[in-house]
Amino acid sequence: MAAPVVDSNYLKEIEKARRDLRALISSNNCAPLMLRLAWHDAGTYDAKKKTGGPNGSIRNDHELKHSANRGLKTAVEFCEEVKKRHPKITYADLYQLAGVVAVEVTGGPTIDFVPGRKDSMESPEEGRLPDANQGARHLRDIFYRMGLSDKDIVALSGGHTLGKAHPERSGFEGAWTKEPLKFDNSYFQELLKTDSNLLKLSTDKALVDDPKFRRYVELYAKDEDAFFRDYAASHRKLSELGFISPSRLGLKVAVGVVIAATMVILGYYYEVQRKIHLSDWTLPKNKFHL
Repeated sequence: MAAPVVDSNYLKEIEKARRDLRALISSNNCAPLMLRLAWHDAGTYDAKKKTGGPNGSIRNDHELKHSANRGLKTAVEFCEEVKKRHPKITYADLYQLAGVVAVEVTGGPTIDFVPGRKDSMESPEEGRLPDANQGARHLRDIFYRMGLSDKDIVALSGGHTLGKAHPERSGFEGAWTKEPLKFDNSYFQELLKTDSNLLKLSTDKALVDDPKFRRYVELYAKDEDAFFRDYAASHRKLSELGFISPSRLGLKVAVGVVIAATMVILGYYYEVQRKIHLSDWTLPKNKFHL
């Protein structure tokens, strides 16, 4: 599918959709669900294959039926209400905008949002999302495949400050924090407690057990500003995997034009120098024959 034309009208629709999402998320207390939708649509990206990513494909029935996506049909249906009012907006943009709004309305950081993602009907194979029963190596395999870093892994894991695990969806039950509708750094504080009775999955424990991960856990547990700053940056990276924004595309085109022009100039310069060089060789021969 073609990318949307991100003109002034499209940007106006994005802002209207943002307002509608704020109202919808607040009235339904569904911020954790919307954040999960955004993550799961984006988290299938494969940097080498250039497939998956935030392209709206999670709305496809067969992708929604992937075991990791259980329960997300409700989020897709919520977004459909907004889509009907703003049909110009792509599903890919809508789902990522919903994730951004979910963080903001629960007290989290403001995340830069750049629209222009195109929709896809091609869903990736099942198994690209993190498995909560695994450890540090698995987390790196999944996130490195996307092109993300250790810091991104820990910062994004902090999103578990929102929501609860539901047995009918994941097989796990419980909340990671005492206030599951408030976005803060309490997830990391709870991770470092040895006597916490809140939920800790294998992937959560790996963040404490692995020394490279743990340094970020300790930083974010004591410095919420640092967590908010890094989370906002990592969330944006996740939401833009495989996506070239119109502004960046324009820059790439401009750079391409400059390079092409430079090559033409260099080619002309080379040709002039070649002719001068040839004339220098022929001049002595003429003098010799005189």
